[in-house]
Amino acid sequence: MRSTRHRVILGIAALGVVGAVALTIANLSPAPTSPTAAQFPDGPTVAFYGDSYTLGTGASDPALRWSTLISVPRGWNEVNPSVNGLGFVNNRSSLPGQDLVEQVIDADPDIVIVTMGLNDNFSMPAAADEIQAAIRDDLGALARSLPEARIVVVEPFWYTDARPESVDQISGWAQAGAQAIDADFIAGASRWIEGHPEWIGSDGLHPSDAGYAEIARRMDAELVLLGL
Repeated sequence: MRSTRHRVILGIAALGVVGAVALTIANLSPAPTSPTAAQFPDGPTVAFYGDSYTLGTGASDPALRWSTLISVPRGWNEVNPSVNGLGFVNNRSSLPGQDLVEQVIDADPDIVIVTMGLNDNFSMPAAADEIQAAIRDDLGALARSLPEARIVVVEPFWYTDARPESVDQISGWAQAGAQAIDADFIAGASRWIEGHPEWIGSDGLHPSDAGYAEIARRMDAELVLLGL
């Protein structure tokens, strides 16, 4: 496993909403602003590749999204260009400007956290082959362009107790993609807020501040196990 530089790709699958209604809500949700200036001059740069769950949509303040909650105590300089409604395939062609993978690569991060895949469930099973290929392509591009990176792929998030079969299918493809590039894989993330409706915000789709705090707690524990 690569460990020359601490770069992490957490392939946490992205979160979305059911059908067209979900996508509309995700696109209309206010997007927290990602910090661009280095807070910690001697700290590593950590790039997050994800959707609304990683962007922190629904949090009362960007400082309360899970990515920031795990970054600040570690002295990580967070780069978070995550996009509402995005998946490995879903809404990818409509993304304005530079693709997120390119943005992550251009940040020259020491750690990359990939949290993508939730929204792709809404294109299953019709786009199964396309999604599987996109996972391989994205992770492969990150590994090739960031050859010293340590990659951690995290199982895609999910947002309801009801689980379509596609959640486990996409999680399996993410795990296989991680293995193909000699990366770590964090399992179980799709169940981190399961059974706790109080951790979902008033929109019924995205975590509340308490939900993001729980995701941060679980992510922190997994990163500690990986020595991060």
